[in-house]
Amino acid sequence: MAASGVDKVFDELGKMSVLDLVELKKKIEDEWGITAAAPVAAAAPGAAAPGGDGAAAEEEKTSFDVVLTGAGQQKIQVIKVVRAVTGLGLKEAKDLVDGAPQAVKEGVTEDEANSVKAQLEEAGASVEVK
Repeated sequence: MAASGVDKVFDELGKMSVLDLVELKKKIEDEWGITAAAPVAAAAPGAAAPGGDGAAAEEEKTSFDVVLTGAGQQKIQVIKVVRAVTGLGLKEAKDLVDGAPQAVKEGVTEDEANSVKAQLEEAGASVEVK
């Protein structure tokens, strides 16, 4: 039985690096005006209402900070990812990596924070999302 077009696309996505997937996501958002965060944001208020005060306070957090806690063994690769994610120059990115623990991105959405964290971890860095 031949694989459907959806299966073929899914298989190709599985072969892509995290950086390529982030680039694809941005291109889809720009080209078609679709964002992955919109349905999640719309569902959050309805989900928070039945919960207790502690659960509602936890779900209301909308901005996150990505903190680089260590560069790991592949410092040059981490610097490259920091440059790509932040738009910093080489010297500024190197200073940020050398000065760990430091915030790489602040006040970003959960999806973007997780994406940045995945990219940095793939490069060998240790990262926290706060």
